[in-house]
Amino acid sequence: MTQQRITVIKGDGIGPDIIDAATQILDKVGCDFAYDYADAGLMALENHGELLPQETLELIAKNKVALKGPLTTPVGEGFTSINVSLRKQFKLYGNVRPVLSFKGTKARYEDIDIITVRENTQGMYSGLGQVVSEDGTEAEAKSIITREGAEKIVEFAYELARREGRKKVTAVHKANILKSTSGLFLKVAREVGERYPDIESAEMIVDNTCMQLVMNPHQFDVIVTTNLFGDILSDLCAGLVGGLGMAPGANIGEDCAIFEAVHGSAPDIAGMNLANPTSVILASIQMLEYLEMGDKAERIRTALKDVIESGDRTTRDLGGEHGTTDFTAAVLERL
Repeated sequence: MTQQRITVIKGDGIGPDIIDAATQILDKVGCDFAYDYADAGLMALENHGELLPQETLELIAKNKVALKGPLTTPVGEGFTSINVSLRKQFKLYGNVRPVLSFKGTKARYEDIDIITVRENTQGMYSGLGQVVSEDGTEAEAKSIITREGAEKIVEFAYELARREGRKKVTAVHKANILKSTSGLFLKVAREVGERYPDIESAEMIVDNTCMQLVMNPHQFDVIVTTNLFGDILSDLCAGLVGGLGMAPGANIGEDCAIFEAVHGSAPDIAGMNLANPTSVILASIQMLEYLEMGDKAERIRTALKDVIESGDRTTRDLGGEHGTTDFTAAVLERL
């Protein structure tokens, strides 16, 4: 068998520390990956004069699987979001953000197990039609939803639900107001749902979804929605299980996938050995499942759960007093 090559982007801020933790764990569990390291974000800007160098794009295209730390896009300087650029470049239409309760966290709920499936390339994040009037008094942007894009993401959500033995898919929309874009998404979601009679189909307006997630999150199983709503809802879901430090993300295309920590680069604690690496460890678990290495994924998940539940060398956000290297060592010992 050919050795699986993974493009690794360490990222900015705490990125290098948490990515190193994840790769140590992947090695310990016997994955035998070959890592090709690439720059993006502020580090790439310093080293190459651009946020997303061509060499990085070529490595991702070659290996077709990437593990990525948090990246910083400079604000207000005319730079396009690196994450949005990557999703467009590789047609990563599906964004999968699972949240799962771990005992030992400071979460407000227990037994949360929700997957948000977010359309990743259209809607308000398409970047089209962004105009500000010359006098700065008026701004506009286009939101574009296509039937093909909506059908693709809703089918993706139902197939994921079926594959993982999930029982319900909730399509989240704002069709009562955004009758064109959200209306088309809802119409397509209803049509696709009829093709999956073994899975319960539900629909909910986005503002009500936010309230219901806070009041009764256990009614949700798989959520499928458009780009902007998915971004907001997946962060809300992360808040149910302890925050973005407990939430991974997978960006899936036809023949390429990028797995990432969804939180920011936290420059205030960069290089201080304080960061919780759980998000990117969970992202690496998603990567293993994508590569059909489910047994190794489950071993890591079990070890991670035990560390957090027992409070063994946990980081400050988890109620402990330890840093990244101690937390990683605790997981490694269990493997």
